Amino acid sequence: MYDVCALGELLIDFTPVGTSDQNNVIYEQNPGGAPANVVAALSKLGKKTAFIGKVGNDAFGHFLGNVLGERGVDGQGLVYSDEFPTTLAFVHLQEDGERSFSFYRKHSADQNLSKDEVRFDLIAESRVFHFGSVSMTDEPSATATLEAARFARENGVLVSFDPNLREPLWDDLARARDQIRAGLGFTDILKVSEEELYFITESEDLERGSHMLHEKYAIPFIFVTLGEKGCFVRRRHETATVPGFSVPVVDTTGAGDGFLGGILSRILNFDDELARLSKDDIVKMTRFACGVGALTTTRRGGMTALPGSLEVKRFLAERK
Repeated sequence: MYDVCALGELLIDFTPVGTSDQNNVIYEQNPGGAPANVVAALSKLGKKTAFIGKVGNDAFGHFLGNVLGERGVDGQGLVYSDEFPTTLAFVHLQEDGERSFSFYRKHSADQNLSKDEVRFDLIAESRVFHFGSVSMTDEPSATATLEAARFARENGVLVSFDPNLREPLWDDLARARDQIRAGLGFTDILKVSEEELYFITESEDLERGSHMLHEKYAIPFIFVTLGEKGCFVRRRHETATVPGFSVPVVDTTGAGDGFLGGILSRILNFDDELARLSKDDIVKMTRFACGVGALTTTRRGGMTALPGSLEVKRFLAERK
């Protein structure tokens, strides 16, 4: 039995690490892809995880497959393609650690995961299924993703969704909104940024926007991340704002994925008692997740920067 199985993109993040003697930027090869980062975070936090996705049968793809194994993520759902290459992303860091991406993702392997290649048995053997919207930009992976989410919901598996909107990857933002809304129909646990909440609901008010999502899609848990300001949480009709942490930021890549891994790890600890969670319980689990996200920003890279449970607990204990 797995705690969490994720489906989606697994790719290379090339992260700047300085300049050469010729004053050219030097990039470091790092494993990336939001759904993969989430299960890697959960594995680091002591949970049993699996990943479903597609990479190229190339040096990058085999590097990524090895990384999953090294991080304790079951990679038997990873498909290697002889036809399509592994996706590459170049990360551009600002002085404050904020990042933007340049994607090399035309006819890449992760876009071409078909429904027939999805290991539905891994989803059925999991307590939580997690997915994002990047795998819904193109066919056949869009259909494969939504079918996997539908299967999870129909088989009593909790469904976690992070839209993780990457506008440059979509040819049509109206279609992006439609695909994200389709995913919301299967969702039990939603993580969105402020910008994504506005994109989906066209409301800049956290209370109103999150209420709209809860009312329309009956999503029990909604987490709106606010960067170092923390997180706005809605559990049905109950809301709270949990403060974040100010830390020396090196690279924000993977911070949201670390946050979501932290949330899911805490939710999993309650087993079948989610309906009985108190507001205090939810605030505590969100604070833990904010700690995971904050620590992730203090190191370079996404998956490689994720902290373990003891580090998070020490970090939080020092800030009581």
